[in-house]
Amino acid sequence: MPIPTQITIWGRANSVNVQKVLWCASELDLVFERIDAGMAFGHNDQPHYLQMNPNGRIPTLVEGDFVLWESNAILRYLVLAHGRGSTLYPEAAKIRAGIERWLDWTLSTLQPAERPVFWGLVRTPAAERDMAALQRDTDAVGRLWTMIDAHLVGRDVMEGETFSLADLALGTYARRWFGVEGVVKPELPHLMRWYQRVATRPAFVAIVAPPMS
Repeated sequence: MPIPTQITIWGRANSVNVQKVLWCASELDLVFERIDAGMAFGHNDQPHYLQMNPNGRIPTLVEGDFVLWESNAILRYLVLAHGRGSTLYPEAAKIRAGIERWLDWTLSTLQPAERPVFWGLVRTPAAERDMAALQRDTDAVGRLWTMIDAHLVGRDVMEGETFSLADLALGTYARRWFGVEGVVKPELPHLMRWYQRVATRPAFVAIVAPPMS
């Protein structure tokens, strides 16, 4: 029987895209090492890191001589390599296509919209915040979450019948949405109901729920 290779995940624990990967690995009961990288921890602008990931971003996964970057690619790889049959990424084509849609949407649409709100309210000192601009940005993100709220009418999960990578990816951003304060946000009862279920998962509690920074 082959000896399993060590999985190493490079990235700081307070990065939303790193959290997705850590959460997925934990859902699959994988043993891994995490190495802090990015922002105050550095590494990602150094030659040794850029040789692994020329984008200079986080996360980066290393398993033996295999290196992979881009968080959603890592999610897919972990399930396909270590979780065959997992409900995180069902084989049914239509369900998998729906999951893929949300994975793409989180990075192409949701993250660019929510980033100014998160950075403005969590990583900017209160005295330096432009609250009028932050409210405008929050309104724009709220419209995106309103779309998800409508999608969740009559649903417990984003796609299919079980918790999947779509719930996992969106759950990390929902933590930010419900966690920021000081701005007016719309009432989204279906999103809240879904989020409260997602937030009970042990891996979410351990990895995503800690105070934001």
